[in-house]
Amino acid sequence: MKAAVVRSFGQVPAYADFPDPQAGEGTVTATVEASALTNLTKGLVSGKHYASGELTLPAIPGFDGVARLQDGRRVYTGAVAPYGMMAERTLISAHGAVELPAAVDSVTAAAVPNPGISAWTALEHAAALRPGQRVLVLGATGVTGSMAVQLAKSVFGAGRVVVAGRDTARLDWLRTVGADEAIALGEDDLGARVSALHAEQPFDAVLDYLWGQPAETVLSALAASHPAAHYHATRFIQIGSMAGLTLTLPAGILRGTGIVLSGVGIGSVPPEVLMRVRTEALPRLFDMVAAGTLELRTATRPLAEVAQAWTAAEPSGTRVVLVP
Repeated sequence: MKAAVVRSFGQVPAYADFPDPQAGEGTVTATVEASALTNLTKGLVSGKHYASGELTLPAIPGFDGVARLQDGRRVYTGAVAPYGMMAERTLISAHGAVELPAAVDSVTAAAVPNPGISAWTALEHAAALRPGQRVLVLGATGVTGSMAVQLAKSVFGAGRVVVAGRDTARLDWLRTVGADEAIALGEDDLGARVSALHAEQPFDAVLDYLWGQPAETVLSALAASHPAAHYHATRFIQIGSMAGLTLTLPAGILRGTGIVLSGVGIGSVPPEVLMRVRTEALPRLFDMVAAGTLELRTATRPLAEVAQAWTAAEPSGTRVVLVP
């Protein structure tokens, strides 16, 4: 069969032949319909991701996706290594797949789970967001950030959502789906705006998809505008690192404020929490998409163009999905 194949870490996948999957104990074969090109998928085969060590090469990338079972049912599922979802056919567990509603097309269904589950886990588990609380989404114009903005208001009842990002058109759009105020990175003074907003009414949570300098600026602004004399617990949740892998964090920021710093990713969330979110939240996310109350832009590309899609810049707020 044809598949995207990675033979060494750091290599761009090649569209090539790969042995057909063979069903075994607890596994079944399925025909792939769509697989999203996510940062997680790219990271795992880069060899630099903290979970790359669990992958044995050669392998087919594609952490998850949509497949059609032999009985005709269409499901969202993960693949059993070395078979990923970027192939004509794949190997999946015989249990745990989520059947899809007819109203959600395969491309959209493949794109929703990765950002949806990540955003839901960040809001519910890590940020422990409660109705009426205030949240800042740093890097909100990306796929997962924009998902978090929508869920913060519509599902978790946030009282105020402030968004920060570089794409001003996306910031304007976010105002229509849950954002109350926007900060344009590169145009507005991020530190001054966050400091003023935090002093006015403190943020209860910050979802950070950027890290690097923007996160450093925000942490300093939170500390400067709401010192220990006016204690307020702010949960700073680190999720992505699009602006840099490191930052400088003065020790006094954590000792002198109510900021609690934690992360969301593979290994930082208890398995039982991830299982519950996947079981309870995923069907709801698909229903919201079907009802038009949750939006996610997608761009479809044929699997044969995997190399080009892999190296191209993803359009802001748009998830690229590969189809065989």
